[in-house]
Amino acid sequence: MKADAILPRAAWPGLVVTLIVGGITVGLGRSLPQVSPMLVAIILGVLLRNLTRLPDFLQPGIAYSAKRILRVGVVLLGLQVSFTTVASLGAGVLAIVVAAVGVTFLATVGLGRILGIDRELTLLIAGGFSICGAAAVAGVQGSVRSSEDKVAAAVALVVLYGTLMIPGAQLVIRLFHYDESQAAVSIGGSIHEVAQVVAAAGIAGGGMILASAVTVKLARVALLAPVVFAVSLTQRRAGSCDETARRPPVLPLFVVGFLLMMGVATTGWLPSGILASAKILQQLLLAAAMFALGLGVHIPSLLRLGPRPLLLGAVSTLVVITTVSVGVALIS
Repeated sequence: MKADAILPRAAWPGLVVTLIVGGITVGLGRSLPQVSPMLVAIILGVLLRNLTRLPDFLQPGIAYSAKRILRVGVVLLGLQVSFTTVASLGAGVLAIVVAAVGVTFLATVGLGRILGIDRELTLLIAGGFSICGAAAVAGVQGSVRSSEDKVAAAVALVVLYGTLMIPGAQLVIRLFHYDESQAAVSIGGSIHEVAQVVAAAGIAGGGMILASAVTVKLARVALLAPVVFAVSLTQRRAGSCDETARRPPVLPLFVVGFLLMMGVATTGWLPSGILASAKILQQLLLAAAMFALGLGVHIPSLLRLGPRPLLLGAVSTLVVITTVSVGVALIS
């Protein structure tokens, strides 16, 4: 296979720009741990998209980052999640994680149908809000083959509500008088993005809360593969009557890569230095992809979606918070 087929020559200029911006935001995040590189990147992308016009020759690389680079970042995310770490959480916390993902996903899909929202957009929102934000949106997109504008809209909603959940998590912790362990489960089990979990846990006290909250969140990330598998099967059945339509894969290749990386992380073969470098690369790629997705968020077009997707995101957020809070109460 020719290199140009993997990375077209026309994609280089835009790709370089997105990687530079991604590198800047990752550097900012390392200097200020409370700042999310992905959040900053997508905000920059949205601002540029709506305040100016980028040259056309950058568009192929921007599209490449929004799709291909995002998926490579999701694959590398698997190195941060080992099956052993997930299992160490215990049956009670794992039950909360599974319930949070399952109940939120199904409730979001059901409400989206009631509200009459486009099915593909509903599935993207359900995946992003129930599992792990933008990475889950990418995972589900691989199964539903939705357009880039729907992906951008779903990511924008994840960013909006996930950011609101950072201070919101502090209110939940105080309202229910959670101890450190309960606070960690609440934050990791409900907030959408890993970076947002880090920010919320840092505000809540850092230390043990931060480590435990990230572990709980990574357990939710691990559910990306089975949820995408289920969505793929549903989509294939839905398209079975149309023999001419190209049916989605049972499991997108990059999700298989994510599972393989989880397996590698579980073996413990890779030195900590390599894992740390892989994490930085993963952050860089996801930040570059978020910048590219932000460049696809045209605010007037987003507003034309109407209030229903915003309502769906709000209710989905309340569902995941409620599910996790009930779970914490039961295991306590």
